[in-house]
Amino acid sequence: MTQDPFPSNRSPRVLVLGVGAFAQSVLNYLKEDGAEVHCYLTRDYAHYPPSTAGQVYLAEIHPNPCKLVRDLEIDFIVPMSIAWHDAEWAAELIASEIPILSPFGEGMRLERERDFGRELGAQYGVSWPECHIAQNKLQAIKILHEHPMAYVIKNPLCSPTSPIHTIVCETVDDTRSWLERIDYAEGVFLQEYLGRREAGHIAFVSGGKIYPLITNQEYKHAFNGDMGIIAGAPLGGLVQLDTDDVYALAHELLLPLLPWFRETNYHGPVQVTACKKNDIWQVVEYNVRLGVTCAPMLLGLLQNPLQVLWDVTHNNKLNLKFKENRRFACSLTLAGFGYPYTQVTGPKLPVTLSRPADCDLWWNEVDTSSGGELHMTGHRIAEVIAFADELDDAIARAYANIDKIHCVGSYFRTDIGESKWPPGTP
Repeated sequence: MTQDPFPSNRSPRVLVLGVGAFAQSVLNYLKEDGAEVHCYLTRDYAHYPPSTAGQVYLAEIHPNPCKLVRDLEIDFIVPMSIAWHDAEWAAELIASEIPILSPFGEGMRLERERDFGRELGAQYGVSWPECHIAQNKLQAIKILHEHPMAYVIKNPLCSPTSPIHTIVCETVDDTRSWLERIDYAEGVFLQEYLGRREAGHIAFVSGGKIYPLITNQEYKHAFNGDMGIIAGAPLGGLVQLDTDDVYALAHELLLPLLPWFRETNYHGPVQVTACKKNDIWQVVEYNVRLGVTCAPMLLGLLQNPLQVLWDVTHNNKLNLKFKENRRFACSLTLAGFGYPYTQVTGPKLPVTLSRPADCDLWWNEVDTSSGGELHMTGHRIAEVIAFADELDDAIARAYANIDKIHCVGSYFRTDIGESKWPPGTP
């Protein structure tokens, strides 16, 4: 396989599709590594952070980014979510053959269709919990009657705008109550609740090979002790550099899919989230993107992020290089007034830093006033990420820095790392 080189007469040009801390962090890391970076703003909020790192483009002004891609001579694209694949311009973008850090077509089904991953698992010997699909409430209640157990309730099709966002039920009665309440516009996907021994692994698939990268833990509940609802995005996370796959997540749940990856010419990131039950890892879901929480941590571990993403998007063999003294990362979210109940909104409260941060600080739903002062514009204010050679040091540094940010009514979880680590721990 011939390796595709960087352009000889200019820097590689990258277009990020996204907003907020994800876009700001990806733009910064690639820019620091020599890329010319641009951002197509895919949502109507969190525009300020990416604007600090590169040129941004509003969807209202550029409803179809394909012309932008041509005019800017973009070399590859990094999407924040899989929503791009459902856009009116997706077919045109795919036809342009501009490399994208995402699978499409058959490969996209791995995340887009909840039951597709389970079908692949059955074909290739990957363990999954019991799952059912119902088209309406009557069918769902019948399934619960015939197969009584606690279920995680999901939309059959994965999308940021799905009518059902993940609801974790820990008893049969919890499940029954929610089945009376949810929106069945696209049906419902019922997945056996496996408990709280959850972990994930992210790998790159490129050149017909799987490259294990990081094992991660996400703290998805809104409050300490995993109390409250599952938030729209995690409130914290841990990452361990794990190219040797010491927890066997990639070996048991990704490697068996290698024939399918090769058959579909899949190249891009792949994440598996799993729960351990009876000492067996079982798949909860697959994702085909870097992830809002993990992307800044993964890129912060890489010594050569631009080269790596270039090679993945071009389906090349990878030469992974990592920074010294960075084996672990800790991510903390500063949540604003009303979160996670996004129907509750507050004013544009000021956001201040008592001292400069000495780790990564990526802004989310904030903006600046005419005088340059920061204020919150939504419910997630910032992501603080610290790296270290030891996990405890990364956690301590992240907490020392999030304490420097002040916004009235804001909060953060204070128990990251006290549970769910090592992977497989409740």
